[in-house]
Amino acid sequence: MDGNGRWAKKRLLPRFVGHQKGLNAVKRIVSYCSEIGVEALTLFAFSTENWKRPKDEVNKLMGLFLMALQKEVNKLSENNVQLRIIGDRSAFNLEIQSHIALAEELTKDNTGLVLTIAANYGGRADIVEAVKQWQLANPNSSVSELTEEALGGFIALSDIAEPDLLIRTGGEQRISNFLIWQMAYAELYFTDTLWPDYGEKELDSAIDSFSKRERRFGQTSEQVTKKC
Repeated sequence: MDGNGRWAKKRLLPRFVGHQKGLNAVKRIVSYCSEIGVEALTLFAFSTENWKRPKDEVNKLMGLFLMALQKEVNKLSENNVQLRIIGDRSAFNLEIQSHIALAEELTKDNTGLVLTIAANYGGRADIVEAVKQWQLANPNSSVSELTEEALGGFIALSDIAEPDLLIRTGGEQRISNFLIWQMAYAELYFTDTLWPDYGEKELDSAIDSFSKRERRFGQTSEQVTKKC
């Protein structure tokens, strides 16, 4: 969800105003995804690298995160949305950690959109942690026995389908350590639209682009056509 700061800068406003407007875009997109039948939506809210930002901005982002957990979770639950948080939550203060746990508990049985917020998340760290968890689960096994299938069960979000589409806003054209294991076969879509301006029409355009692509997963076009 890139471009909050630049959105504010263009309007001669503090960067935090852009983050506030970005939260409005989150609400808009989550609501629309639920409406059109998207099964899973994962939003990259805060990376492990984002701690390097100015302290004041980080503190305000943490406050915004807490406010969202306090005020928006009941609405998510009422709309049958299941909320998950991935990433190392131990870096957050105890109040945020408590509200994360409460939010996940409240929405865990919901059967609609699975909304995942990646917070203090990094794709490389995700893989390293998965290896550690595999080793703990298999204390008598050597790492030489580790397979992709076995490790995949310990990667974040392993219980839902791998992402079909990665959308990056704000004109950047890179993955930036986001779900790098899970995105192995995802289609990539980049847009210059800054995140606070992102809405239903922009998402429709991304989905339309995705629908026109041929996904071969290592096969030839002829094989894919034959299956169809």
